[in-house]
Amino acid sequence: MKIIFKLVYSPSSDSRAVFITFATMEINCTEKELFIFKKIAHAAEELGLETYLIGGFVRDKLIGRNTKDADIVCVGDGIRFASEVAKRFNPVPQVNVFKTYGTAHIKAEEFDLEFVGARKESYKYHSRNPEVMPGTLEDDQHRRDFTINALAVSLNKDDFGKLIDPFKGLNDLEKKIVRTPLNPLQTFSDDPLRMMRATRFASQLNFTIEEKTLLAIKDNAYRINIIPQERITEELNKILASPKPSVGFDLLYKTGLLHIIFPQMVDLAGAEYKDGVGHKDNFYHTLQVVDNIAKKTNDLWLRWAAVLHDIAKPLTKKFENGHGWTFHGHEVAGGKLVPKIFSKLKLPQNEKMRLVKKLVELHLRPIGLSKEEITDSAIRRLLFDAGEDFDALMLLSEADITSKNRYKVKKYMENFQLVRQRCEEVEKKDRIRNWQPPITGEMIMDIFNIPPSKPVGILKNLIKEAILDGQIENNYDAAYDFMLQKANEMGLDSKKSKSEIENHKS
Repeated sequence: MKIIFKLVYSPSSDSRAVFITFATMEINCTEKELFIFKKIAHAAEELGLETYLIGGFVRDKLIGRNTKDADIVCVGDGIRFASEVAKRFNPVPQVNVFKTYGTAHIKAEEFDLEFVGARKESYKYHSRNPEVMPGTLEDDQHRRDFTINALAVSLNKDDFGKLIDPFKGLNDLEKKIVRTPLNPLQTFSDDPLRMMRATRFASQLNFTIEEKTLLAIKDNAYRINIIPQERITEELNKILASPKPSVGFDLLYKTGLLHIIFPQMVDLAGAEYKDGVGHKDNFYHTLQVVDNIAKKTNDLWLRWAAVLHDIAKPLTKKFENGHGWTFHGHEVAGGKLVPKIFSKLKLPQNEKMRLVKKLVELHLRPIGLSKEEITDSAIRRLLFDAGEDFDALMLLSEADITSKNRYKVKKYMENFQLVRQRCEEVEKKDRIRNWQPPITGEMIMDIFNIPPSKPVGILKNLIKEAILDGQIENNYDAAYDFMLQKANEMGLDSKKSKSEIENHKS
């Protein structure tokens, strides 16, 4: 179904200005959405509340972007209003109240609805937490971060569907511009997180930040220090999840925000020259790798691996006469940095971090194989070390090819296909990718009647290396015979027969 929005604008920021209707347009609204909004409108009418859709839902509908959540602002008690709206659904959804922020949330018909009373805010310089007081719709629109987020649609009976646009946000949407409704210096000083949000919207929507707004971000960048790390990282993750993350990261770099929130990434920037020999700018190379992998996967952690794959290059950079610039061991050093960076950014210290660490450490391996004659042993070791993350590693390594030489890129990609083919062949034969040792440490201790000790680890490692090198097949019988041979060389005698061990194993 369709709602006709009347587009209105104020010719100035003067609160006394008269709204002028100048056009009409149609915006697609699903039957379910209209059903929800009419329930909200009926509840508002019964309570005698002015009520409006505002912010992201309106913006996204106008640009044809899918959305499953909406902000509802009423001139009155938003929490009470949410409770009244919830009663109109069957089953009645739970009302989640956030008293600190004066908001309430319900999930109705698979749609997230957040309710708040219209308000005006005032800030103290040292804090981003405002003093809040009840206000009008106009007050509420004035406190919004950007013109494109200050758009409101009436849900009131007399003008249902009217678009209220006091800051020409519709014009900014059409021109793809991010701009603050009020003086940007004040907007960003009041709430510095809005600077991160500006870069995020530019990245998500492929918009340009208006020049005055961009300059205000540069002038206020230092104010980001009062924002909790968790909120900064939340915005970083949203930038990284955007279709072209380089847009956001480049803006963070150029405004000086990145220097404060992620200095290790800034250290990648620039190309140094010596004796006429230079190296590539690893910051912009990294952004290209991130964009490359973003075309292939939405996995946030693979994108983080792309961000961090060369993070240790500044620490390992050396100039070698006759050879040029080198970054030997940057993948190992980078892997060691990952837990520290995740901790500083308040990112998870669980299997997500371990995946990123592993991919950073291994990201050169497939590239190395693509440059040389591929042996079965090298393939087995790659499959063993990558394990179930082999496909993720190949995505990262392929994304790492950023040469402007088309012939070189074509050659690398062809070689990568060869690596993939050889890996499939070896995996089918040797089953290494999700490898489980045919002889476990517990079995070794039982066979030789020894406690947990160094010889147990040595035997396990010898068996693993023999399998990876192709000395023995990846099965119990071959591993058992090889173990007995090596144990004998170490002076260990089996206390049980092979049949006894097999019976014990079964």
